[in-house]
Amino acid sequence: MTSRFPTDPAANLATLIRCPSVTPAEGGALTALDAMLRPMGFSIDRPVFTEDGTPDIENLYARLSGNGPHLMFAGHTDVVPVGDEQAWTHPPFSAAIANGEMFGRGAVDMKGGIACFVAAVARHVEAHGALKGSVSLLITGDEEGPSINGTSKLLEWATARGETWDAAIVGEPTNPNALGDMIKIGRRGSISGDIIVQGKQGHAAYPHLADNPVRGLVTLVDALLAPAFDEGTTDFQATNLEVTTMDVGNRATNVIPAKATASFNIRFNDTWTAETLQAEIHNRLDRAATRKKLRPGRSEKIAFDLIWRDRPSHVFLTRDDKLIEGLTGSVEAVTGRRPALSTSGGTSDARYIKDYCPVVEFGLVGQTMHMVDERVALADLETLTQIYRKFLEDWFK
Repeated sequence: MTSRFPTDPAANLATLIRCPSVTPAEGGALTALDAMLRPMGFSIDRPVFTEDGTPDIENLYARLSGNGPHLMFAGHTDVVPVGDEQAWTHPPFSAAIANGEMFGRGAVDMKGGIACFVAAVARHVEAHGALKGSVSLLITGDEEGPSINGTSKLLEWATARGETWDAAIVGEPTNPNALGDMIKIGRRGSISGDIIVQGKQGHAAYPHLADNPVRGLVTLVDALLAPAFDEGTTDFQATNLEVTTMDVGNRATNVIPAKATASFNIRFNDTWTAETLQAEIHNRLDRAATRKKLRPGRSEKIAFDLIWRDRPSHVFLTRDDKLIEGLTGSVEAVTGRRPALSTSGGTSDARYIKDYCPVVEFGLVGQTMHMVDERVALADLETLTQIYRKFLEDWFK
């Protein structure tokens, strides 16, 4: 007998994949999710947030209210571009099934996680009625984009309406190889910046008449790469800085350029705050600016500007036994595997949610996310649904 609720995660996911919601387009994905949730009694709001210089973004906040604690499930329906569509084995928005896998952009990152959570709630509601508490879905269309008109503003909007949460799960694909591998209980911080060194353009054969900014830039960059910032902590990897580009905008081999720039990104652990790490980088650059090794005959300091990009993402670590042990137990009960508790990887929207309630991340296997032929095993969809359902039932007891 067909259920009147969206209990089948594969059907839910197919519906969502067929919505071409490439950032910043809603693509019908939030409308499809709205249609899944309303029959279960969810109240739905779809606020649109705007900011100059960024695309308007539609978001969704759905709540199934009850007496008891309030659990948030957070995620995003926007997806990255498909790349070369001709390279896909199946059209990227077709949700085609082959060899037990569903193909499509967003299959694992992260429409699949949303599809499974919706199915888990639907199965519980169908079997038992309402949960002994409240469940909300906080879904943005701006996670893969600038992340300005999405989760952070949606949290502010909901809080202004009186919403509070006791815990949150973000359904990002956290498992490296198999379901049950890993729960993310925190994330490293992230800061990006640009170093700009001004020089004096001139002929390469007459360097005394010019000032090569590349020499200064190399000196400054070297100071950021060594020594190591730290050796890591109990919960986090060592802080790491990567230079991501160096450029002078000069194609002529006999011209000393007038300016040289370098961009970097640093992922940092809880040894630092964003502010203390920025101060350390400033200090390293100021000390290096006096070095003469690569600039013989130059008495002045290296003239440079340091520009911080965007907002820093702050490091965080969740310490909530009920949430972490509850999810760990649910994963182990369904899969027989005890997941590692990790802070590895990049950033996610959990960095915003941490300011409102304890948050962890757990979703599908992420091996094909953002790739051509992104796909998910149908068996994994069912397993993740069972994990989410067990967690719901145990957490609300």
